Amino acid sequence: MAGTLYLCATPIGNLGDMTPRVVETLKTVDLIAAEDTRNSIKLLNHFEIHTPMTAYHEFNKVEKAKELVLKLLEGTNVALITDAGTPAISDPGEVLVQLCQEAGVPVTSLPGAAACITALTLSGLSTRRFCFEGFLPTEKADKKERRAILEELKNESRTMILYEAPHHLKATLEDLHEALGDRRITLCRELTKKFETILPTTLAEANAMYEKEEPRGEYVLVIEGRSREEKMREEQASWERLSIEEHVAHYEAQGIDHKEAMKLAAKDRGISKRDIYAYLHGEK
Repeated sequence: MAGTLYLCATPIGNLGDMTPRVVETLKTVDLIAAEDTRNSIKLLNHFEIHTPMTAYHEFNKVEKAKELVLKLLEGTNVALITDAGTPAISDPGEVLVQLCQEAGVPVTSLPGAAACITALTLSGLSTRRFCFEGFLPTEKADKKERRAILEELKNESRTMILYEAPHHLKATLEDLHEALGDRRITLCRELTKKFETILPTTLAEANAMYEKEEPRGEYVLVIEGRSREEKMREEQASWERLSIEEHVAHYEAQGIDHKEAMKLAAKDRGISKRDIYAYLHGEK
C-alpha cells in the first residue's frame, strides 16, 4: 500500500500556534520534507521531534518531488512542512501534491496557520470575496509579467492579498499606487510575533511613510478591491466615446445579430433598447 503525504501547517511566528495533531504526525511519519532543514530543525527540536528530514524547496521541487512520490508508492509516510505557514500556498509543495494525485498517492492536509488568512481577518477590509496573489514577480526577474499582473489587478473587485519582503516593499507599494490609484490598504507585519503591526492606511500614505523609514520584517498586503460602481462608470464612459452606430457595429462585427447588438449597446450605455432603435431609425 502507498504511504500518505501529510501537509503540515507550521507556525508563522508564534510557536504556540503549532497544533497537537501536527506535532503527533511529525513524530510518527517516516520522513519530513522541509523547505529549509536548517530552519526546521529548530522547530523540531523545540517539540522534541526526531524524525529524519530531507530538503524540498524551490530549486529541487520537480526532481525531488519525483523521488518522494516513489518513496510514497513504496509505503513511506511523508510530512511536508514549509518554513512558516501552510505548505503549497505560495510554496513549491503544490508540485508535490500534483504529482501525488497523478500517481494515486493519498494526500491530506493538517490545517493551521496561514499568513494570508490571518492578515485578511485583521485588515478591516471586506472578507466576503478575496483573491490571493502571493509574491509579485520582481522587476529584475520578470518585468513584463509583473506589469501584466498589475494591469489585471487594476480591475479586480475582490479584496487582494499579496506577500512582500522588506527589501522589495517600497517598489511594490509604488507600483501598486501607480497601477491601482489610491486605494485602502492594510499593511500586516511580523504576524503573531512580538512586534506584530497592523496598519490600515492608503497606498498614497504608505508610500509617503516609507520614504522616511525603512521597512523591516515580512509583510502581508491586504488591498481594497475596485468598487463595481467605479468600474461600471468607467466602462460606460468608454462606451459613450463611441457613437451609437459604432457601438452597435462593435457587436455586429463579432457575429451578433442586429437586434441583440442593439440590446447589448443599450445595456452598456444605461439606456433602453427603444432609445437605441429610435436613434438608429431617424428619431434623433
